[in-house]
Amino acid sequence: MSVPPMGNSLPKMGKELPIPRRLKSAAYALEIAKALRAELGGSHRAIKTLMRWTQASERTAKCWLAGTSGPSGEHLLALVRNSDAVLERVLALAGRKPILEPKHLESLKVAMASTTLAIDALLDGKELVRQLSLPMIESEQ
Repeated sequence: MSVPPMGNSLPKMGKELPIPRRLKSAAYALEIAKALRAELGGSHRAIKTLMRWTQASERTAKCWLAGTSGPSGEHLLALVRNSDAVLERVLALAGRKPILEPKHLESLKVAMASTTLAIDALLDGKELVRQLSLPMIESEQ
Protein backbone atom coordinates (compact mmCIF):
# COMPACT_ATOMS: atom_id res chain seq x y z
CA MET A 1 0.00 0.00 0.00
CA SER A 2 1.14 3.46 -0.76
CA VAL A 3 0.56 6.38 1.52
CA PRO A 4 -0.98 9.43 -0.17
CA PRO A 5 1.36 12.40 -0.21
CA MET A 6 0.65 15.14 2.31
CA GLY A 7 0.80 18.72 1.29
CA ASN A 8 -1.09 21.91 0.66
CA SER A 9 -3.31 20.70 -2.16
CA LEU A 10 -6.98 21.62 -2.37
CA PRO A 11 -9.69 19.01 -2.68
CA LYS A 12 -10.60 18.30 -6.28
CA MET A 13 -14.33 17.77 -5.72
CA GLY A 14 -17.06 19.90 -4.22
CA LYS A 15 -17.94 23.57 -4.34
CA GLU A 16 -16.89 24.66 -0.87
CA LEU A 17 -13.64 24.43 0.97
CA PRO A 18 -14.00 22.22 4.00
CA ILE A 19 -13.95 24.33 7.13
CA PRO A 20 -12.07 22.65 9.92
CA ARG A 21 -14.31 21.69 12.81
CA ARG A 22 -12.02 23.53 15.22
CA LEU A 23 -12.93 26.89 13.74
CA LYS A 24 -16.63 26.23 14.26
CA SER A 25 -16.11 24.91 17.78
CA ALA A 26 -13.89 27.88 18.64
CA ALA A 27 -16.68 30.28 17.65
CA TYR A 28 -19.13 28.23 19.72
CA ALA A 29 -16.83 28.28 22.73
CA LEU A 30 -16.39 32.06 22.47
CA GLU A 31 -20.14 32.65 22.27
CA ILE A 32 -20.80 30.49 25.33
CA ALA A 33 -17.96 32.25 27.17
CA LYS A 34 -19.49 35.66 26.38
CA ALA A 35 -22.85 34.53 27.73
CA LEU A 36 -21.32 33.08 30.90
CA ARG A 37 -19.20 36.16 31.57
CA ALA A 38 -22.19 38.44 30.97
CA GLU A 39 -24.24 36.56 33.55
CA LEU A 40 -21.61 35.48 36.08
CA GLY A 41 -18.61 37.72 35.52
CA GLY A 42 -15.08 36.39 35.37
CA SER A 43 -14.32 35.97 39.07
CA HIS A 44 -13.47 32.88 41.06
CA ARG A 45 -17.07 32.88 42.28
CA ALA A 46 -18.19 32.39 38.67
CA ILE A 47 -15.95 29.34 38.39
CA LYS A 48 -17.39 27.89 41.60
CA THR A 49 -20.93 28.57 40.34
CA LEU A 50 -20.21 26.77 37.07
CA MET A 51 -18.73 23.84 38.98
CA ARG A 52 -21.84 23.64 41.18
CA TRP A 53 -24.25 23.89 38.22
CA THR A 54 -22.53 21.26 36.08
CA GLN A 55 -20.41 19.09 38.43
CA ALA A 56 -17.46 19.91 36.13
CA SER A 57 -13.88 20.38 37.30
CA GLU A 58 -12.34 23.76 38.05
CA ARG A 59 -10.09 23.54 35.00
CA THR A 60 -13.08 22.82 32.74
CA ALA A 61 -15.03 25.77 34.15
CA LYS A 62 -12.02 28.04 33.60
CA CYS A 63 -11.76 26.88 29.98
CA TRP A 64 -15.45 27.64 29.41
CA LEU A 65 -15.07 31.16 30.83
CA ALA A 66 -11.91 31.75 28.80
CA GLY A 67 -13.55 30.51 25.61
CA THR A 68 -10.86 27.94 24.86
CA SER A 69 -13.42 25.12 24.89
CA GLY A 70 -17.17 24.88 25.12
CA PRO A 71 -19.48 22.63 27.10
CA SER A 72 -21.09 19.65 25.46
CA GLY A 73 -23.73 17.10 26.28
CA GLU A 74 -24.86 16.98 29.88
CA HIS A 75 -22.79 20.03 30.82
CA LEU A 76 -24.48 22.14 28.16
CA LEU A 77 -27.90 20.99 29.36
CA ALA A 78 -27.01 21.89 32.94
CA LEU A 79 -25.88 25.35 31.84
CA VAL A 80 -29.05 25.92 29.82
CA ARG A 81 -31.09 24.79 32.83
CA ASN A 82 -29.41 27.35 35.10
CA SER A 83 -28.51 30.25 32.79
CA ASP A 84 -30.91 32.31 30.69
CA ALA A 85 -27.97 33.96 28.91
CA VAL A 86 -26.61 30.59 27.77
CA LEU A 87 -30.09 29.49 26.66
CA GLU A 88 -30.51 32.64 24.55
CA ARG A 89 -27.03 32.24 23.04
CA VAL A 90 -27.60 28.56 22.20
CA LEU A 91 -30.90 29.40 20.52
CA ALA A 92 -29.20 32.13 18.51
CA LEU A 93 -26.38 29.79 17.48
CA ALA A 94 -28.96 27.24 16.38
CA GLY A 95 -30.68 29.86 14.25
CA ARG A 96 -33.84 29.86 16.38
CA LYS A 97 -35.84 32.84 17.55
CA PRO A 98 -35.61 33.90 21.18
CA ILE A 99 -38.38 32.55 23.38
CA LEU A 100 -39.65 36.06 24.15
CA GLU A 101 -38.81 38.90 21.82
CA PRO A 102 -37.85 42.22 23.49
CA LYS A 103 -40.78 44.10 21.92
CA HIS A 104 -43.19 41.54 23.41
CA LEU A 105 -41.52 41.90 26.78
CA GLU A 106 -42.01 45.67 26.67
CA SER A 107 -45.72 45.36 25.86
CA LEU A 108 -46.07 42.73 28.58
CA LYS A 109 -44.38 45.08 31.04
CA VAL A 110 -46.79 47.91 30.18
CA ALA A 111 -49.81 45.61 30.49
CA MET A 112 -48.62 44.33 33.87
CA ALA A 113 -48.03 47.87 35.14
CA SER A 114 -51.53 48.99 34.15
CA THR A 115 -53.03 45.87 35.72
CA THR A 116 -51.12 46.53 38.94
CA LEU A 117 -52.43 50.09 39.03
CA ALA A 118 -55.98 48.85 38.49
CA ILE A 119 -55.65 46.32 41.31
CA ASP A 120 -54.23 49.00 43.61
CA ALA A 121 -57.16 51.29 42.78
CA LEU A 122 -59.63 48.50 43.54
CA LEU A 123 -57.93 47.71 46.84
CA ASP A 124 -57.86 51.38 47.81
CA GLY A 125 -61.54 51.66 46.89
CA LYS A 126 -62.46 48.66 49.04
CA GLU A 127 -60.49 50.12 51.92
CA LEU A 128 -62.30 53.45 51.48
CA VAL A 129 -65.72 51.72 51.42
CA ARG A 130 -64.76 49.71 54.49
CA GLN A 131 -63.72 52.89 56.35
CA LEU A 132 -66.93 54.69 55.34
CA SER A 133 -69.20 51.79 56.31
CA LEU A 134 -67.52 51.13 59.66
CA PRO A 135 -68.97 54.22 61.42
CA MET A 136 -72.45 53.36 60.15
CA ILE A 137 -72.22 49.84 61.51
CA GLU A 138 -71.02 51.07 64.89
CA SER A 139 -73.87 53.65 65.17
CA GLU A 140 -76.52 50.98 64.49
CA GLN A 141 -75.34 48.84 67.37
